Amino acid sequence: MVVVPAGRVALTDRRSSATWIVDVAAFELGVHPVARDGVPVTDVSWFDAAVHCNELSAAEGLDPAYVIDLDAEHVAWDEAAGGYRLPTEAEWEHACRAGTTGARYGDLDDIAWYRDNSGDAIHAVGGKQSNAWGLHDMLGNVWEWCWDIYDAEVYGAYRVLRGGGWLDEQWSCRASVRRRAHPTFRIDDVGFRVARSLSLPESN
Repeated sequence: MVVVPAGRVALTDRRSSATWIVDVAAFELGVHPVARDGVPVTDVSWFDAAVHCNELSAAEGLDPAYVIDLDAEHVAWDEAAGGYRLPTEAEWEHACRAGTTGARYGDLDDIAWYRDNSGDAIHAVGGKQSNAWGLHDMLGNVWEWCWDIYDAEVYGAYRVLRGGGWLDEQWSCRASVRRRAHPTFRIDDVGFRVARSLSLPESN
């Protein structure tokens, strides 16, 4: 985990041409996607990712961030808890950019596994250059689940994916690109990384 400093990020949705500004508090984020034997975990749904966050919290004696009811397909975020969680998409983009303002934080071939250089296969984490904040694989290799609902009015419960994957064209491997999927969706180019809040709201 590395500490991502506080900042402000402008999110853009290409489909609707909407742009909105979000202030991001400092938080911790995994250096790379959650991995098994050095390779990103894939074929994992958004619900799977939330369950893993709680299991990791329990293993380390932390209060779980999520209240999960899988039968009802419902997850609530307890923002006063200090356990592991998924990053919000604003946190994700802020962390990905690491102070840069362009489409990417470096030359794509140097920082990401994507269609032109992956050999049509996933790769071990950390094999490409990190961004300025020490985060690897923010672009390419696997798409990453974020906490946010994509657009409830249009797509219901669909959640946000960020980052692009090993089979994607270069266009998809950009800091601002948003993708959506149902929270039960599993596929071989979707994974996740964990986050933790640093400053928690005071309880009443």
